[in-house]
Amino acid sequence: MVKVFAPAKINLTLHVTGKRDDGYHLLDSLVMFADVGDTIHVTPAAQISLLVSGHMAHGVPVDDRNIMVRAAQLARVNAAMRLTKVLPPAAGIGGGSSDAAATLRALADISGQPITGKAHTLGADIPVCLLGQTARMRGIGEKVEVLPDMPTLHAVLVNPNVPVFTKSVFACLTKPDNPAMPEDIPCGLSAADLINWLKDMRNDLERSAMAAEPAIAQIFNALEVTPGCQLTRMSGSGGTCFGLYSDHETAASAAGRLTEQQPGWWVRAVRLNP
Repeated sequence: MVKVFAPAKINLTLHVTGKRDDGYHLLDSLVMFADVGDTIHVTPAAQISLLVSGHMAHGVPVDDRNIMVRAAQLARVNAAMRLTKVLPPAAGIGGGSSDAAATLRALADISGQPITGKAHTLGADIPVCLLGQTARMRGIGEKVEVLPDMPTLHAVLVNPNVPVFTKSVFACLTKPDNPAMPEDIPCGLSAADLINWLKDMRNDLERSAMAAEPAIAQIFNALEVTPGCQLTRMSGSGGTCFGLYSDHETAASAAGRLTEQQPGWWVRAVRLNP
């Protein structure tokens, strides 16, 4: 049996820089991974199967609608898979993609076969989730560049426990051709300097996500007034938003305060690790 961790993927920036003729949007994003995520156990078996448990297990399919099952089919490895689901679904933090990437790593381990070169066909976030390190992702997700010497950031992740579907958010996007990030992303900065640099960047999907799900604006308002919050932004296409703080203690205090105010929200104080 192989046990793997599937961390939450956080888009610190998400610039939408164009739209291809086939309808896919071009992105430019700085991605880090959190120390919270799902857990997957994989065991060789006669056929592909999936069991799901955990606080976020409700409604998660166990057939080929699930990206983990499709990953096993793509890898052509029969395995019994167990998913402990901690991350909320349709939350803009790559839960499904991270699960699939972790599954592919586990299947490669138990089978001795390399990860399939077609992994990217499972989704735009698969290449960066397979990498699992701080990176810049461009194009439709296929261009991934590792960013070395980045600091650990302290954050609070907040999701309203309402799914926000990527298709609906992009349907509300009125301007698909926005400026990219600077060609050179500074490395070797302190956490404080990186946060200051991030303030000049964007998530171009925030307004359209708020139009699709007004609770996102409520999360922004709640995060912004927590003591010590230095930057508030949405991850991916929503609806998870995050606040950045100077240290873990301040982030944990903010998370506790938000949980008291909104017990129905999913709130986690996390470290974003390089």
